[in-house]
Amino acid sequence: MRRIAIAVVASTMSLSLAGCGMLGASENSSSATPTRSNDITVGVLMPEETNTRYAEFDYPIIKKKVAELTENKGTTDYANAGGEAKTQNTQMQKMIDDKVDVILLDAVDSKEIAAMVQKAKDANIPVIAYDRLAQGPIDGYVSFDNELVGEVQGRTLVEAITNVQASDKIVMVNGSPTDPNAAQFKAGALSELNGRVTVAKSYDTDKWSPDVAQAEMSKAIEALGVSNIAGVYSANDAMAGGIIKALKAAGVNDSELPPITGQDAELAAVQRIISGEQFMSVYKPYPGEAEAAAEAAVAKVQGRDIQFDALTRDKVDSPTDKNIPAKLVPVVALTKDNIKSTVIADGIYKVSDICTPKFKAACQALKLL
Repeated sequence: MRRIAIAVVASTMSLSLAGCGMLGASENSSSATPTRSNDITVGVLMPEETNTRYAEFDYPIIKKKVAELTENKGTTDYANAGGEAKTQNTQMQKMIDDKVDVILLDAVDSKEIAAMVQKAKDANIPVIAYDRLAQGPIDGYVSFDNELVGEVQGRTLVEAITNVQASDKIVMVNGSPTDPNAAQFKAGALSELNGRVTVAKSYDTDKWSPDVAQAEMSKAIEALGVSNIAGVYSANDAMAGGIIKALKAAGVNDSELPPITGQDAELAAVQRIISGEQFMSVYKPYPGEAEAAAEAAVAKVQGRDIQFDALTRDKVDSPTDKNIPAKLVPVVALTKDNIKSTVIADGIYKVSDICTPKFKAACQALKLL
């Protein structure tokens, strides 16, 4: 995977990438010679509901962008697998049977879905992997630089540990073993953690479950002793919530919680960051990712290869395919210091969403109110 530098996300990330990312290609479909009209259907398959981002951010942005790019003639067909690979296979088969024009696929299980990707290929339906790199003959990939996400998490965690030493013990709570992104997050994090701290316990968490993460953290506390845990690497925000529950059940007060990482900038996590329960999250600008995916899908199905190529200038490899055209969007570490310039500035949340009565004092201390 070609690496990209960390970029501070400005509010303009939420604007269409076409204006700056097309690199000279026209945004107007009338300037190309599309093989299909604007009357197209984009199938959108999302993996699970534990993480609220898919329903709250990704899909609505994709739907809006598809409509915009097709003069409100294009439609989207949405399904969420609820974390079940077999359910997603069935959903994808239905989209193939319904003859959608292109599929944006965020796979539950990147390996198991490969046969369905081949079926879509055989039916002349392009498949663009979204957020997670699926196996099989996919036509493109739109996501974030996942190893960079892990590096940001690992580096920020080390920096948060007071007077850090190589003997300081941390617990790693990684994502699902069926999600290829989880392995990349883990690898990126370990590149920053190894040699700087000691990974005393490490878990791969089935289906990214917060309940499983809570149980894993409880096991780590029992094995290591709560006072011996200098920090916790949590691969995402939902699991961080479970980890914090385990620490509190072990008698740790809010002011004594070790630094805990996360990812996805979920509202509950942003509030935990403000209150000091969670140290950081990774803000991944969903507007940039979702809009780029919608643009790639529409360009691909309409035969506008110049625009598709301009959007996917990175290259990635999967276990089954090499040099897959890709668009990798940069990320930023989200802490209490930059909430205003990221999730608020980009319109992800309003101040009123974050600063509910429970968090009023914390918000005032950070000058959000």
